[in-house]
Amino acid sequence: MSKEIERKFLVTGDFKKYAIKSHKIAQGFLSTVPERTVRVRIQDHQGFITVKGIGNATGTTRFEWEKEIPVNEAENLLLICEPTIIEKIRHIVPANDNLYFEIDVFFGENNGLIIAEIELPNENTEFIKPSWLGEEVTGQLKYYNACLAKKPFSHHSEK
Repeated sequence: MSKEIERKFLVTGDFKKYAIKSHKIAQGFLSTVPERTVRVRIQDHQGFITVKGIGNATGTTRFEWEKEIPVNEAENLLLICEPTIIEKIRHIVPANDNLYFEIDVFFGENNGLIIAEIELPNENTEFIKPSWLGEEVTGQLKYYNACLAKKPFSHHSEK
């Protein structure tokens, strides 16, 4: 069990030339109640189940528990998830001081959305903001994957 401390940003420029790895991800949610989300994910050829708690007042910190599971079990769990399964490519881009941006390029009903997240050791950790990083959306629930599964980006009135 641990705390996840992260900040989220929209991406407005070209980041791909800085990416050092990329992963194909499919994920769904078994539970999206506000107090906890239960996520099933297949990343490349690995399966995971993750439980996340509600965020703090700033939206940067929340409880997170994750366990690797056999990929065939993850595939079966995806079949019983709430609509919609999220599909994305995650690009890993180095930041500074052993920090990395995880940039998700969404497909399907979330096509057109690109979000960068950076996990931090504490809420006050400084990091360099590259020119391709746009508006900060930390704490804006509509950009959380659990919300994007329920109300995809294509259904947002403002983009």
